[in-house]
This record gives sequence, structure tokens and C-alpha cells, in this order.
Amino acid sequence: MEILVNELSLHEQFHDNATFRDAFRRIMAMRETAQYYQQELLPHRSLLNGNPMPSITMYQAIKSFPIDERRAVMRWLTNTGPFWDDDREHLSDHWLECMDEIVTDSAIGEAAFRELKGFDCGLVSFSPSNWEFTPVKVTWRFNTEIEDKRALLENWWNLAALKNALHDMAPPIQTWRGLGSICPKKFQRLSFADSCFEELHNGVPFAKSSRDSILRLLKILDDLMRERDDSGSYTKEGHQIYQNYFMGDNAYFTDSSNTEKQKYKRELTFPHPTDPGRELFCTWHGKIRHKTLRLHFSWPNAGEPMFVVYIGPKLTKQ
Repeated sequence: MEILVNELSLHEQFHDNATFRDAFRRIMAMRETAQYYQQELLPHRSLLNGNPMPSITMYQAIKSFPIDERRAVMRWLTNTGPFWDDDREHLSDHWLECMDEIVTDSAIGEAAFRELKGFDCGLVSFSPSNWEFTPVKVTWRFNTEIEDKRALLENWWNLAALKNALHDMAPPIQTWRGLGSICPKKFQRLSFADSCFEELHNGVPFAKSSRDSILRLLKILDDLMRERDDSGSYTKEGHQIYQNYFMGDNAYFTDSSNTEKQKYKRELTFPHPTDPGRELFCTWHGKIRHKTLRLHFSWPNAGEPMFVVYIGPKLTKQ
């Protein structure tokens, strides 16, 4: 479960610093509860610019907190994170709508997009606010003939409800071996080499942010293969996935450069997972920013599976 802080629940509703401080204390208590269950609350890096009171930013309001509270809040919102916009999924031209309002570029829009892409995602909201209801209904509208999609997001604004929900959820993956065990079951349209996760076991410290990025990349590849027929052709949605994640300067997946293909040919060549004696030259890769990890896979010919052959440290280090 990914839990995003709903910045739209700050809408100048507080009348004084004391009331806002009580509300923020509840958010911090919810964060501590999430961490107890090995989860995180994910704010946006600009949350401090929100307005809890008219003409007063959160940054200005927090200055009045006792020093220990102020330091803890500022450490979280300026340094510690993690922040959902560091691994943003939706684009600014996606039309995401909630209660007849556009929620693109907000935590609500991002949470809905992640939920629609197969990741469990919810929200926490400030209280009191206009967002004390659940579920939050979001529509992703297409400008093409592709049918609109709708997400229902769990939203928590009090500690007890969040604690009960997290208690009932399955424990998250906490080791690389756990990740390697669950992925073939979770992403059945992909074929994983037996040695795929080995390099993660060789001295790469486990990190939740890397785990989540790997799961997100695998989900995109799995979705892409879902939208592909035996002839190798893609549906309209498959083409959209390709445009969203394989094209542009900030693409999640890229092919290696010609220089890298020549210089690192040996490093990028892997044993074929199902055909002994054959090899696969896997230059396509997904990028995991944290710890500079890479996910290498084969680009399938018509009728062939997509093989995920390597997840580990970058192979083409200069």
C-alpha cells in the first residue's frame, strides 16, 4: 500500500495556529503508525507551500511549533521524505477528475493513476477539511475513444481508522528474496530468469524505495504485454503505455546507446532462460534511481515472452 498526503485537504480552513498544530500532530501520528507497519506517508515536495490559513503557508505556520516538533516536521518535508513526486506516474496532460474538479498534478490524481495501474494506493487527509469521506472517486478521462477509467481511493483522516486498515493488510515485502519470490506470481505475463535477482543478494542493501520502483517497472512491462497479441501488435492502450514510459527525455525504459552496446556487449549478454546454449542480448532496461539499479529485459519477437533477465547494479558504469 502506498499512502499519499492529500494536499488538497489544506484549503485555508484553519482559523489559528493552535488548531492547525493539532491537525498536523494527527498527520504525524498517522505517519508513525504507518512506519510501524513498514509503510510511509508520501507528501509532495511542495507541501510546505500549502495554505492552512488565509495568506499563511504551512512553512510560516510551522515556525510557531515548539522547536522539537518544528525540526521533525521540517526534516520530513524537506529532506527525509520519501516524496511521491520523485517517482511520479501520471503526466500533466492526463485528465484526472474528482467531484467535477481537475485533480491532475495532485496527490489525488497520482494515487488514482497508481491504483489504476495496479498498485494499492490510498490517501491521508487533514482534519477538519472538506475531504473527510471515503472512498474518493476519481475518473481518468481519455481524449480518444478509449473508455474512461474510474478509481476508488481509500482515504483516512483519523488515526484509528488508518491503524485498523494497516493492521488488516498483508505485510509488505521486506527482503530481496521476498521480492524474488513474489514477482513471478504477481507478474505472470513476464518470464523471469532464475538468476534475475541474484545480484541484489550480493551486497545491495534492501530499500523500500527501490523495492517499490522495481515493482512499478515490472507492472508497466506486465501491462504492456497484456496489450500485445501473438502477432506482436499492440492495442491502443498498449501504444499509450509505450508513449508514456518508453519515449521522451524522462522515459522509464530506454535502449542502451550504440557505444554501450559495443563496449559492454559481454555484460549485456545473458543466458537464455529456457533454451540452454542460446544467449540474449538485453540492452533494453528500466531505471531505478535509488542506488542506481537497472532492470534488463528482452524485447520480444512476435509470439515470444518478455524475459526479465537481470535486476541489480548498473552494468554499464563508465
